[in-house]
Amino acid sequence: MQGEAAARRSGVGSSAQPTYRGMVRTAIGIAREEGPLKLWQGVTPAIYRHVVYSGGRMLAYEQLRESVLGRNADGSFPLWKAAVGGMVAGAVGQFLASPTDLVKVQMQMEGRRALEGKEPRVRGVSHAFIKIFSEGGIRGLWAGWVPNVQRAALVNLGDLTTYDTVKHFLLRNTPVEDNSICHSLASICSGLVAATMGTPADVVKTRIMNQPRDLHGRGLLYKSSIDCLIQSVKGEGFWSLYKGFLPTWMRMAPWSMTFWLTFEQIRKAMGVSSF
Repeated sequence: MQGEAAARRSGVGSSAQPTYRGMVRTAIGIAREEGPLKLWQGVTPAIYRHVVYSGGRMLAYEQLRESVLGRNADGSFPLWKAAVGGMVAGAVGQFLASPTDLVKVQMQMEGRRALEGKEPRVRGVSHAFIKIFSEGGIRGLWAGWVPNVQRAALVNLGDLTTYDTVKHFLLRNTPVEDNSICHSLASICSGLVAATMGTPADVVKTRIMNQPRDLHGRGLLYKSSIDCLIQSVKGEGFWSLYKGFLPTWMRMAPWSMTFWLTFEQIRKAMGVSSF
């Protein structure tokens, strides 16, 4: 959100000059200005989101791989099928979880509003859901779902596709066995590719979901995700799409490794074949 050109031009955002601090200085600034616990602002809806999102995407991908797209006769799953499956599965999972993501983003922006001297919009997860529903109805809970789904499709093109492809490449072409070493190597690759693919969409998604809206729920800064993308590049340059890449990767890398290692062990403990 730092240096958002559209907000400066419209005058809707803060009139103060933006402070460019980077990841570490931003984290220190939040801890000093708002308290250390604010670094975990929005953790509750984030947990809700991952319960719905991760469950939805994994179920969708496996069904696509095994029943819809299908493996080759030799048991392999072609890269193009993995890419299609990853994008569709990510889109499905994120669409289901979009309301929780909207609440998470709005709660995380409360610290910025407080520093700008604005009244808080929400007081907690329940209040956020009720407020969004009362102002926009069911459709309001899915505000910004298009960039949300676009981002998830790209992230899972990186995550699911890369993990599945790298893991089975290692098993077929190297002495590595189907164990934690194999899972770790595949998850490292998937985390990096997911962060690279998803950061631009994450920037667009966050800006659209957090933009001020009129009484009819229409955004005041951007007409669509494409409009946001164009305005961001024109106003701030191409690399504005990769603002926050480092913290995104530092979040996705441990998340990817933790998720995949845990997921594989749970499958093993339950007597289900390896992913």
